[in-house]
Amino acid sequence: MPEVQLTGRRLAGGAAQGALLHSDTGLSFWGGIDPASGEVIDRHHPLSGEIVAGRVLALPSGRGSCTGSSVLLELILNGHAPAALVLAEPDEILTLGVLIAEVVFDRSIPVLCVGHEAFATLRGARYARIGEAGLTLADTAFVDAPPPLAPPAADASTVRLTAADRRLLEGGEGRAAQVGMQILLRMAELQGADELIDITQAHIDGCIYTGPASLRFARQLCDWGARVKVPTTLNSISVDQRRWRQLGIAPALGEPASALGDAYVEMGARPSFTCAPYLLDSAPAAGEQVVWAESNAVVYANSVLGARTLKYPDFLDICIALTGRAPFTGCHRAEARHASMVIELPPLAALDDAFYPLLGHLAGALCGSAIPVLCGLEAAALTPDDLKAFGAAFATTSATPMFHILGVTPEAPTLERALGGQAPQRRVTIDAAQLLAAWEELNSAEEPEVGLVALGNPHFSLTELARLASLCRGRSRHPEVALVVTCGREIHAQARAAGLLETLSAFGVEVLTDTCWCMLTEPVVPTTARTLMTNSGKYAHYAPGLVGRRVRFGSLAACVEAACSGRADAGLPAWLAIALQQGNR
Repeated sequence: MPEVQLTGRRLAGGAAQGALLHSDTGLSFWGGIDPASGEVIDRHHPLSGEIVAGRVLALPSGRGSCTGSSVLLELILNGHAPAALVLAEPDEILTLGVLIAEVVFDRSIPVLCVGHEAFATLRGARYARIGEAGLTLADTAFVDAPPPLAPPAADASTVRLTAADRRLLEGGEGRAAQVGMQILLRMAELQGADELIDITQAHIDGCIYTGPASLRFARQLCDWGARVKVPTTLNSISVDQRRWRQLGIAPALGEPASALGDAYVEMGARPSFTCAPYLLDSAPAAGEQVVWAESNAVVYANSVLGARTLKYPDFLDICIALTGRAPFTGCHRAEARHASMVIELPPLAALDDAFYPLLGHLAGALCGSAIPVLCGLEAAALTPDDLKAFGAAFATTSATPMFHILGVTPEAPTLERALGGQAPQRRVTIDAAQLLAAWEELNSAEEPEVGLVALGNPHFSLTELARLASLCRGRSRHPEVALVVTCGREIHAQARAAGLLETLSAFGVEVLTDTCWCMLTEPVVPTTARTLMTNSGKYAHYAPGLVGRRVRFGSLAACVEAACSGRADAGLPAWLAIALQQGNR
């Protein structure tokens, strides 16, 4: 092909060139790219096994975890980052990782947003260059180096600031708050916000240890005297802080991961260490303006609680907690919370708890960045645990911060209310064949033998622990199968007070706090376990890339059966078998 010239919006400045690595499928950098090597480890992604280092990476958008910004920062600082990013639509998570590298560490890569129509022309191109003229595509490598290009000039901020905002920006409340406001304003301008709002609380996802850069950033804030201005909770960290040595975690991970958690506590955050902050006594009320990171928590807060937050990237969460201010845009605004897409479900019967994470995984992939409303579950009597499992899987495969379920979630009492009185831009009907394909995707293991049952992604609730105890009571775990559950410290204390931990311990369940399956590796994942089983759609998606194991997915009852027998049932759940029979009539 002859050289093709495209223009776009520069989200982060600089010039670069290299071989083009292109995909039409969004990618979560957390759980999708190894921060130590730059390899794409999402085994469900078309780029699985590719190395992004030094290449111009073209994606329609990011997706999934808020920790993608932290992974990209690690890649930039350790030399394994893409040469540049080309996106079809702006991605706040990835751009934020670049902005942190630029503002705090004086490192950067170009990020260019070209729009969906222009993005389609990248398919088949071999080399790309980002420079003053925009994006150049070619079939052969560029001989000369791209001319140096300074970051885009910082225009006077278009965001309206109060006197208190200006005081923060001028350093009147210390260097940490000043840098926090600088980064916040860069992101607010990127998002098109024209004003900031007060927030009542924050939940920090940046306390996950992705490598040395994540600790360097937090320690720098501490050295600058950082203190949060609003009540702030902390997400899961990368180790059980109180037991990591006992669990056999290597000090090379345990010490910095624990130190990272301590750094955020030093800034004034509550050591909650849970990826399910909606289970805490501090969960926000409907309409409350908050700043939450951690993708499943964001989706639950917006969709189930009716609170208002964006899908905040790691590091922006703490910047906002230090200032108490957030961009007034996106799902903070009532008009931006309506659905633009309708997903219709087929008639369903005999549903169990495996259905909801599977549906979330499928619905998230179908909607991309659009907010959907799901129709057909009005009589299903979903529990908070069902919604938690659905939302976590949904957040893994989508880029949107919320969903509606007709007649279930608070902002969808009617289809008209969910859509905000507007006609949907898309309508999709899910059929039994799609449910089967999603089931087969999450069940990536061929062999029936199971060496680990992994539960608690997101962290288990008290009701889930009670149900697990009921399923385990009076039974025996197979001696070659580990059953490990993760939960928050507060839920763990409640379970102990209720006598649940005694029952679980008698069966052989190990209950860990502070950390979650997205961070756990060997030896908590047994070296002898070739296949694991989980009831989490989120972990079924991430585990093959994170820990190199194949997965069996099923209900909580099926997981306990596997823990007792050492084998996973290869049959389909009743609801899927019935749906397939009805679809074939």
